[in-house]
Amino acid sequence: MFEKVALVGIGLIGSSLARAIRQNHLAGHVAISTRSPETLKRAEQLGLGDSYTTDAAEAVRDADLVIVSVPVGASEAVAKQIAPALKPGAILTDVGSTKLSVIAQMQPHVPAGVHFIPGHPLAGTEDSGPDSGFADLFRNRWCIFTPLPGTDPAALERLSEFWRRCGANIDTMDADHHDRTLAIVSHLPHIIAYNIVGTADDLQTVTKQEVIKYSASGFRDFTRLAASDPTMWRDVCLHNKDAILEMLARFSEDLASLQRAIRWGDGEKLFDLFTRTRAIRRSIIEAGQDIDAPNFGRQVAEQPAKP
Repeated sequence: MFEKVALVGIGLIGSSLARAIRQNHLAGHVAISTRSPETLKRAEQLGLGDSYTTDAAEAVRDADLVIVSVPVGASEAVAKQIAPALKPGAILTDVGSTKLSVIAQMQPHVPAGVHFIPGHPLAGTEDSGPDSGFADLFRNRWCIFTPLPGTDPAALERLSEFWRRCGANIDTMDADHHDRTLAIVSHLPHIIAYNIVGTADDLQTVTKQEVIKYSASGFRDFTRLAASDPTMWRDVCLHNKDAILEMLARFSEDLASLQRAIRWGDGEKLFDLFTRTRAIRRSIIEAGQDIDAPNFGRQVAEQPAKP
């Protein structure tokens, strides 16, 4: 699809894209750039690209498609660095979890003639770094675009087709709607997970060893979210602040209502809530966004042999 694709950032998303591009024959040349020489060396050892550099401007030179996969707080710095090297007609996109902030940071620096199309693939794991990627990460996941006014329809369709060939489904929405939607379906769950795991870690009445040893499925699943990249989630909180605070306020109100129901023994209200939320889980499975295999289809850890 493209003669040259430049990947700026080679963590989970960037390295998964590199693998998907190679597997699906989507580019003649993949240029990889990252600030860390150690990470760059690892990407080269893994054979993720065709050229490697710590200079993002060098990587994007002559690229037909540039994908920025960095923490959202670094978006402006990257845009400033690569802007002089972007060729006219190139498509510039990103994978950031917040769109209003990324647009505000990057758009002022995008040269005329370059198609800037903000994007966000809703795919990820708790792992990070070039070793964590895999080609099927985006399969049957959504990639959302938040096109700016005046976006070239042909460029948008070309980028959409690229993501389709990586396995993704495509949707578009305005940036504000995206940020509010992601605040509830992604950002708030991660914040709650970080908080509840932190609370367990702080408890004086339960030792840390017991928390780990007896972690039931509920706490264990929270720890998966809470193991996500701290730099990325720090930036998400700082750059989608208004939407996250709004959702946190709504959550706090609902939590207070739940607290009252438990205090006053309102079993009917509790049963109604748990019934409604169970239906949401079924809807997610029916939409193909998870599987209904027991224990979420995961391998059960082997128990240590008894002495």
